[in-house]
Amino acid sequence: MLEPHSPIEKLHEDIFVARQPIFAKDRSLWGYELLFRDSGSATAAKFSDPDDATSRVIADGYTLARASLAPEVRTLINFPERLLLSRLAQAMPAESCVVEVLESVSPSKQVLAALGALRMKGYTLALDDYAGQASLDPFLAVVQVVKVDFAKLGYERKRILKLASQLRQPGRILLAEKVETPEDFDFARMLGFELFQGFFFAVPEIIPGRKISAAEGARLQLMHELGRDEFDVRRLTAAIEQDVSLTYRLFRFINSAMFSPGMTVDSVERAVVMLGQRQLVQWLRVVLLTETVQTPPARELVHLSACRARFLDLLCKASAACRMPSESLFLLGMFSLLDALFGQPMAEVLTHMPLPPGIREALVERAGDLVAWLDLALHYERHDWQQVIPLLAAVRLDFQAADRIYVQAQAWAQGVLHTATAQD
Repeated sequence: MLEPHSPIEKLHEDIFVARQPIFAKDRSLWGYELLFRDSGSATAAKFSDPDDATSRVIADGYTLARASLAPEVRTLINFPERLLLSRLAQAMPAESCVVEVLESVSPSKQVLAALGALRMKGYTLALDDYAGQASLDPFLAVVQVVKVDFAKLGYERKRILKLASQLRQPGRILLAEKVETPEDFDFARMLGFELFQGFFFAVPEIIPGRKISAAEGARLQLMHELGRDEFDVRRLTAAIEQDVSLTYRLFRFINSAMFSPGMTVDSVERAVVMLGQRQLVQWLRVVLLTETVQTPPARELVHLSACRARFLDLLCKASAACRMPSESLFLLGMFSLLDALFGQPMAEVLTHMPLPPGIREALVERAGDLVAWLDLALHYERHDWQQVIPLLAAVRLDFQAADRIYVQAQAWAQGVLHTATAQD
């Protein structure tokens, strides 16, 4: 079976680059923060040399991370002190790159002058992890975006309210960071925050009385069919050939940079042969979910689901401790956010859907052997390395291997979603 060859897999094996979405008040996508970690350092969410980290993100990660993004979508990059002084930020495009000042940076005259020069050149500046530290106050006169860290404030409403009141002023944008629940989002929006970062969009908001629409039900039914043991590839090939949209997306995917260059595939039958049944089914599941959703948060949920699915799939293949088919792990990740996507309890969404043993138990009851795998993916996405350490040890994998797998999973998800949503 042909496996895709992504350019993202060519990143230095010791670098972990991920992205976390940032939404506006109307839940439209405003931008992404690029996140990085030295995989050789088991528990640290940063490199021993932060200058090297940012340099490598700029050199290796920036172009790749922006490959499928619209021009108006911003990307935030953390800049340590020495790189701010070196003017390296000016190598990035001012219209899309947001320079994020780390809380560890000292507001010296030289740093403030460097930031002032960036503003004069049209760059947007952001202050990271602010929780009222007096040592960071000199930056408030220079930056346009202040990221208020809800976790550092203990999610205490009175403290957040007081700090937001102090920070509000014309021309300053407040970004609520570590927003983990819909309630956090609503509270921050009420206080005048304009931007929001965290995993609140991945928490299901169950809507009483909501029913799955006919279109949603049809796609879930097709996903049901894809799960059958007697699945017929020839029937599916014929179905794809009758659907212009699916055929177009399949050609975009198979002829994309994810696969070996120098060939053009222009028949569904050839594309199916190249992908193989397993990859074809995985691709279709992602495409079907993509066509089900419309809003930016929902699209981020599909991206997160696809990345999580591929991550668990590849982890299982690499782990001597995985005692089940890797396809089961793929399904676990792919279906793990269906409740958030459809606004329905997980048990209802999965009704009548054939699933391998243990998946329904893990997703509905949070019980069984598969829960540990799901927890590993969840903590990995949140960079909660202290939780990741024992979970990786249990599956006999190290950080370096897991980071490489996560980069490959992101590349696969990005490639599938880019070709699934392309219109030209």
